[in-house]
Amino acid sequence: MVFDNNIRRIAFGYSTRCNIRCDHCVAAHDGSPEAKMAIENAVQIIEEMAQAQVTGISFTAGEPFLYLNDMKELIRTCKRHNIYSRIVTNGYWGKTRDRSDKMVSELKHAGLSQLRISFSRWHQKHVNRQNILNAALSCQQYGLDYFISFVTDFKKEDDAREQFLRDNRLRYFPEPLIYFGNATAMTRPPVFTDYPAHRCAMNPYLSPELDMFACCDAGTQFTKTNVFHLGNLENDSVDHLFQKKEKNLLFHLIKTMGLSAMASFLGFKASEIVKYRKCDLCEALFNAPEHLEQLKKSATSKLLHWTR
Repeated sequence: MVFDNNIRRIAFGYSTRCNIRCDHCVAAHDGSPEAKMAIENAVQIIEEMAQAQVTGISFTAGEPFLYLNDMKELIRTCKRHNIYSRIVTNGYWGKTRDRSDKMVSELKHAGLSQLRISFSRWHQKHVNRQNILNAALSCQQYGLDYFISFVTDFKKEDDAREQFLRDNRLRYFPEPLIYFGNATAMTRPPVFTDYPAHRCAMNPYLSPELDMFACCDAGTQFTKTNVFHLGNLENDSVDHLFQKKEKNLLFHLIKTMGLSAMASFLGFKASEIVKYRKCDLCEALFNAPEHLEQLKKSATSKLLHWTR
């Protein structure tokens, strides 16, 4: 039975290589060698994704523009198949307006749909904020859709950075810091909120090693249960792995019921639930074998009816 038949989108990890080392990076690897797809394989996978009715691809993982020519070929492949394409970048290439204009005009010509530019106090230790402004202004000039992903832990010291974005009238969206990868050891400030549902869009992620995960943020992190690992394209088709995600009732409930209700069902106190950030609560539920087993056993019965 298919519980989730939403539009198919995916985060596409072409390479783990990056030109900067941010203290907060979720994607930071564990010391294993950098991984990269062969360009021919990546093109073939996108063509298979088109056959599987994938309508949106976001190129991410390391810094995609370290392989600019490859990215342009992948963008053109997306365009041929009417697939919406986005690239996530740290903006290192925007040192001058001439350079950012050249880059953006080439991306626009190749058919890129949107540019997502990362910005934070951790990124900006390595990339000057003027680069971000240049990249955004070039997008405005050449008519390329963009937004700035303002990664923050909501501390007062980030107010000046946000004001920089406002002063320059840039389109940005705050993105909560996820405490995985390099950020695992960081001190978590207290959460000030009411009782959020903690629903998640559950966008899947494809790694350069061709492993597909049900969630692009936490999928690779839950090593005790590997609950979000769907399979590998060496052994399974794109369509089959999407179907595995869409037929998983627990994944559907994360999107619709939310993690807070699941935690309450398991006996977490309300005063405890409100102390969790979304991904941390997901880890407490889905990377703990005993909790995961309870959720699996109850998914089609008691949990399903844990509603108002």
